[in-house]
Amino acid sequence: MGLKRLSILGSTGSVGTQTLDLVAENPDAYQICALIGGRNVKLLAEQARQFRPEITVISDETLLPALREALAGSNLAVAGGREAVLEAAGRKADWTMCAITGTIGLEPTLAAVRQGGAIAFACKESMVSAGDVFLREVEAAGATLLPVDSEHNAIMQAMADGNAKAVDKIVLTASGGPFLNHSLEEMRAVTREAALRHPVWSMGAKITIDSATMFNKGLEVIEAARLFNLPSEKIEVLVHPQSVIHGMVCYADGSVLAQLGSPDMRIPIAHALAWPQRLATQAPRLDLVQVAKLEFHAPDEQRFPALRLAREALTAGGGAPAVLNAANEIAVAAFLDRKIGFLDIAGIVESVMQSLGAPALPDLDAVLAIDAQARLAATNLAAAKAA
Repeated sequence: MGLKRLSILGSTGSVGTQTLDLVAENPDAYQICALIGGRNVKLLAEQARQFRPEITVISDETLLPALREALAGSNLAVAGGREAVLEAAGRKADWTMCAITGTIGLEPTLAAVRQGGAIAFACKESMVSAGDVFLREVEAAGATLLPVDSEHNAIMQAMADGNAKAVDKIVLTASGGPFLNHSLEEMRAVTREAALRHPVWSMGAKITIDSATMFNKGLEVIEAARLFNLPSEKIEVLVHPQSVIHGMVCYADGSVLAQLGSPDMRIPIAHALAWPQRLATQAPRLDLVQVAKLEFHAPDEQRFPALRLAREALTAGGGAPAVLNAANEIAVAAFLDRKIGFLDIAGIVESVMQSLGAPALPDLDAVLAIDAQARLAATNLAAAKAA
């Protein structure tokens, strides 16, 4: 059959680097078509020298000279900037990892979708913001979506029989983050450093903060509704601190199928990379005797209002999910810059949602327009709190 051609969008991020670790363990199976990184010149150059892609692109065009210098003498093709990112993302590949965090990943992800093939999907913000626009592109291109978020990948595996009509509900699990047992008063004093110390998963800064606020789970509820064509009331969230069960599907006959595994992103990445086959990984094996017990409880939407806001956005439809996502990105960035408090994140998102509502999103231009409006509104609110 030959080598499977891969492109990695967001190769220097957490998901991208773990994807390349799996490729390195199976060098005779895969050929890298394109690597696209953000600002980490050193790591992107190291990846390019190791995997020798057809094109290496850095999204920040001002760093292109530094990338060229780092790859001097390698005879590797390099490029930088938005147009180069879109060209590389749209190159024909059998399988593309889309792992550019935030709405900035929307256009490159759509470029990858349009060339068809299998799309491993780790940038939930694109699905949340673009919604129907995104899914229309997938259908038109005949692309195959392979969710990489551990929860959605778990649901995909538990629904492998294709009997979607018999599903009563699905259950997404949440670790609860580092502040699961904190009071509101304690959460008000949370620092950047404390919020970045996730008790279970190793992830990038933005998604780690989203886990701490539970906005990550809210975005996943919206993503699950899109991916599996389910209404909000058929998507349940349970806090499960051990992060052993990643997702469950409850069927009409009373059966519940759950996907279990160690909290290691290499497992869902490997599932998507080898789909419909399986790929051996070095991820730690699950030892249920050592785990000893599994706990579950309902999330507290008073202390973690993100879930309520996400469900409100999903129910409102239109541009409401895009507004929620964009406002959250700005608020998280402001918190990481120490400009606002931890609880201000949800407050800013709710205020922006109330002011912008749920406008219709007929096309990508409309998505980008409401995204920009929400970002501006959130930026102004964050600035006012920082003053």
